[in-house]
Amino acid sequence: MGDYIIELKNISKCYEGDTAAVDNVSLSIAKGEFVTLLGPSGCGKTTILRMIGGFELPTSGQILLGGKDISKLPPNERPINTVFQKYALFPYLNIYDNIAFGLKLKKLPKDVIDEKVRHVLDVVDLEGFERRRVHTLSGGQQQRVAIARAIVNEPEILLLDEPLGALDYKMRKEMQLELKLMHEQLGITFIFVTHDQEEALTMSDKIVVMSNGEIQQVGTPEEIYDEPKNAFVADFIGESNIIDGVMIEDHLVEILDTRFPCVDEGFGQNCPVDVVIRPEDVELVEPEEGIIDGTVISIIFKGVHYEIEVLANGFEWLVHTTKMHEVGSKVGIRVIPFNIQIMNKPESEDEEAAAIEE
Repeated sequence: MGDYIIELKNISKCYEGDTAAVDNVSLSIAKGEFVTLLGPSGCGKTTILRMIGGFELPTSGQILLGGKDISKLPPNERPINTVFQKYALFPYLNIYDNIAFGLKLKKLPKDVIDEKVRHVLDVVDLEGFERRRVHTLSGGQQQRVAIARAIVNEPEILLLDEPLGALDYKMRKEMQLELKLMHEQLGITFIFVTHDQEEALTMSDKIVVMSNGEIQQVGTPEEIYDEPKNAFVADFIGESNIIDGVMIEDHLVEILDTRFPCVDEGFGQNCPVDVVIRPEDVELVEPEEGIIDGTVISIIFKGVHYEIEVLANGFEWLVHTTKMHEVGSKVGIRVIPFNIQIMNKPESEDEEAAAIEE
């Protein structure tokens, strides 16, 4: 990916009182990457975005752009543009003038402005819409105008603060793919904020999972989904079965009074752990073929698969499968060793916070 374009070094942001919205966060973003900050409401992701954009100043720490400290620079002196959830288009200007607004402020020649505006209209697939008024456009089209207005200034970095939040489901899916395509075409760095796990997995090169002002895990979508660092990440990224377990020894874990072979090692012997198993990794077989037996207690058809709950050894297992199983039927549960994820279990609530920090 090349050199880092943005580096956050021990960034904190405290508001009145002692609550830290962002707590000692360090993060490096490479030039041209599509990075998503993902987490629940209030986790600090939008605060980080606003600090990168210059709309908030960090309480401590540094923000480096290409190695230069920009922590105190105002937004208009940063080569960064932002697309907000509320598109903030000028209702009294047509589409052309909305997009050209920043270029006119720079007093660029009219023919240069014209060329740039027509180019970005082509990128966002709105050629021929120059004279249309904002209120005549759909939500998806307004979204595209907001993006066009941001990229026409040729920023090095584009910040996107939940920009698809106001769109309906179908339009949101279309815009996810269009944004991904635009990113590939433009080659600029995208930093995207969302609380939607599926959106993050669909669009990103790198996902930064946050909770309580701290980074829980940074990785590719595959790494975040397949190798979550802790129970919070596992639970937040997709659905999971998270079960109390004891690591008997390397490659053997006990859950629900039953021993399962696994591939993890280095946890020691008889160590309490959290065991994470994805619903699609639970295999339902004939009762005598499973590691443990259970009873189907509910089934919902989801289109691509069935979502089944199986009560086995006192735990309600969530299972995704393409095979139908009747409620009340007896089944065996099998999980291959590779699909069992083992995590250190904090010994107390105080240590839980410490463990998440690690």
